Parts: sequence; structure tokens; C-alpha cells
Amino acid sequence: MVLVSDIYQSRTDRESAILQRQDPVFYPGPYAKGGFALSEHQLRNYRKNGFIQLRGLLPGAEVAELLSEAGHLAVASGREQRPEAVYEPDSSDVRSVFRVHGLSGIFSSLMRDRRLLDVARQILGSDVYVHQSRLNLKPGFGGKEFYWHSDFETWHVEDGMPRMRAVSCVVLLTENNEYNGPLMLVPGSHRHYISCVGQTPQDHYKQSLRKQEYGVPDPTSLHFLIERGGLQSAKGPAGSVVFFDCNTMHGSNSNISPFPRANLFCVYNSVENRLQTPQQGLQPRPEFIAAREQVLPLERL
Repeated sequence: MVLVSDIYQSRTDRESAILQRQDPVFYPGPYAKGGFALSEHQLRNYRKNGFIQLRGLLPGAEVAELLSEAGHLAVASGREQRPEAVYEPDSSDVRSVFRVHGLSGIFSSLMRDRRLLDVARQILGSDVYVHQSRLNLKPGFGGKEFYWHSDFETWHVEDGMPRMRAVSCVVLLTENNEYNGPLMLVPGSHRHYISCVGQTPQDHYKQSLRKQEYGVPDPTSLHFLIERGGLQSAKGPAGSVVFFDCNTMHGSNSNISPFPRANLFCVYNSVENRLQTPQQGLQPRPEFIAAREQVLPLERL
């Protein structure tokens, strides 16, 4: 049963809808300035577009270590058939590895690094924890697309995330260019919530992480968002970092180039926005996809 009080209803028997966002994009708080926080100009761009890119934030030697760790983790996860490993829809190639901050001390330290954590706490106006972390891999000639979606729509319905008070941090471990399927975002799309159609089956994550079918926006809504905001790809050298709002519409094309693409995602959620009961009687997704137990505030390194 869908509660009428839910301001972000989705996946009901009604038609899709375009709803106004009811939450702030930036939450003023004790972490508004200092450290590695965004400048006023950068923060204005984030609030306007729903994302910001910090080119070359991490130095080359550090990125090389992170990329090496990503490769080892992907191979080990696939070989050992860990539950955190997600495979391509039509092959046994590893597409994503989840909860990397729990599988790797290197990645765990990075997500506590003040260069990333300061920005997340500034935007969300509170202490934060890792809601989800993952590697997204696109090998040359074989990496498949990630279709358009708002993360918050999925997290709200399938995980019970109450409000739009989370931010994704993407570390580019390889160059992202126009050829290898870079992250694409719709500027300004975070100001509207797209209510999708279709009843979500139990354990939907087992299929959706390979190829999403529910929680996918309709073409009319996508036209509306893109006609208003356009499209922007997060191209940049390895070591660049992108922060984007949990409701920003995004996706990426398949990689038919010979150039591999690897990105590391960390989703910071406010400690004041912990998960509640999933919508529509769904069972909670596993801890490695949506944290419910490991929700202590992160400490800066």
C-alpha cells in the first residue's frame, strides 16, 4: 500500500509524473566552510546544475594505486563469486563491485579522506556515512551502458531513503572521454522528481544491477528534463572527482572503444537521513547495497 503522505511516490499503478523537488539541494550547517569545502562559486554551480566536477583532484601516483586496487578487487570478486560482484547482462564479465569500502582498506581510507569528506559534509550539512560504494567497470569493446535514472528514486522506493539528502562522489580512475562511455548528467534535473510506473518485484536488485527495468523514467519526462537543461558529460583525466546530487538524472553509453573506463562511486548519506522501511512491502536490499547497520559517522583522515 502506498502512503498518501509520501511526497515522492513512484512505481504505482498511476501514470508517470514530473514532481517538484521538496527538499533543499544544499543544507547549511557546521561544515559550510573550511578544509577542502567548495568555494561559494563552486557551491552555486552545484546548486544550479546538481553536480560539480573537480578536475585532477587526486595526483597521478595515488590514482595509479587506486586503479591497481580496483583491478585486483574486480578479479578476486569474480573468481570467488562474491555477492558484491555484479556481472554484465550477457556475459560473466564483472560489471560492478559493491561495498568496496568494506573489501579494501585503500578504498575505505579514501572515503574518509578530507578532500572528499569535507565536500560531502558541507553539501549535506551534517555528519555522513557511506550508504553505498561500488566500482563501475567498462572494459574496452565490451562495457555496457547504464540507462538514465535518478538514484534517489530507487533508494526511496527500494531502500526507504526518506529525503533527498545524499550525494554521490565519483572518482575517475581512468580517463573518461567521449569514446569510452563517460558519465552523462542532465543539468538542473535534480529540481524535479520523476515518478515512474511499474510494480517492483521482490529481490529486484538481482536483475536491476545488471539491467534496470523498473524505476526507469519515461521518454516524455526525459525530453522535458533535457530540453530544459541539456546534457553534459563528465569527461576528464584520471584523478578528477564528480559530486552529484542523489536526484540528478544520469546515465552512460556503452564502451565500444578500445579504452577501458573505471570509476569509483561513494554515496554519502546524512546521518539524519537513515533508511526506513522500503516502499510497497519490499524486503530491504542487502547491506552491501544499502547500509542499515554500518551507519556511524565517518571520521576525517
